[in-house]
Amino acid sequence: MQKNTASDAFGPIAILGGGNVGQALARGLLAAQRFRAADITLTRRHVDKLAELAETGLRVGADNRAAVENSRHIVIAVQPRQLDALLSEVREALDPKRHTLISVVTGVTIGQIRSLTGAGLAIVRAMPNTAIAIGQSMTCLAAPPEHRGALERAKTLFDSVGTTLEIDESMMESATALCACGIAFFLRSIRAASQGGIEIGFHPEEALLMAAQTARGAASLLMREGSHPESEIDRVTTPRGCTIAGLNEMEHQGFSSAMIKGILTSARKAVELYRPDAG
Repeated sequence: MQKNTASDAFGPIAILGGGNVGQALARGLLAAQRFRAADITLTRRHVDKLAELAETGLRVGADNRAAVENSRHIVIAVQPRQLDALLSEVREALDPKRHTLISVVTGVTIGQIRSLTGAGLAIVRAMPNTAIAIGQSMTCLAAPPEHRGALERAKTLFDSVGTTLEIDESMMESATALCACGIAFFLRSIRAASQGGIEIGFHPEEALLMAAQTARGAASLLMREGSHPESEIDRVTTPRGCTIAGLNEMEHQGFSSAMIKGILTSARKAVELYRPDAG
């Protein structure tokens, strides 16, 4: 029997924007088995692209306003350039006494959202990543002090699909670079490791399995033991050994520097993505 406790306490959820992040969130909520499929609505202009999710019992449609009217919590999961038009469409349906709005839109502040929705509505910013689909997201959350209750409700939602961290809103673009973009950065590093594995003699599928599982093990060591990466690195480096030789070569080629510069570049870009409608 499906667990219903979160659905009963939380109320219906509308996810406005059925792209990659919106679909990943929907899949993660379903996989967590704490929310009934019938209590989740996912919208997208081209509803046919949500056919697979519709088969799970999740509600799908193209009517954003209807989705809002039938929900208590609204997750905005559209591209920054689509935000103004979406909020204009649903603004009259938003009820500050009933609704909590959770935005996962990159680069848009709570103040900018409030200017489009009107005063009084509880607004939370959230920045998950696509690992939310398998319950392994790192999600950062921010809200003003007066909306502490809304922040706690958002935490309940995202705790069911990974790990959450409350941060100051001024750090949300940095969180975007490190956590949301970071998925791609770490995947690229795993891909590079697997290519190295091919060069030293493994078949591609073997090399990818070995690289991915090794990355999982490395991350698990840090999460489980609470240790610093360097202390775990020290455990596998010996004088004149092959590990330190490989690490030093990577550093000579700019491995750490490239990762740091990539994160800085993504953080700067995140700030620039939203362009409010001029008129």
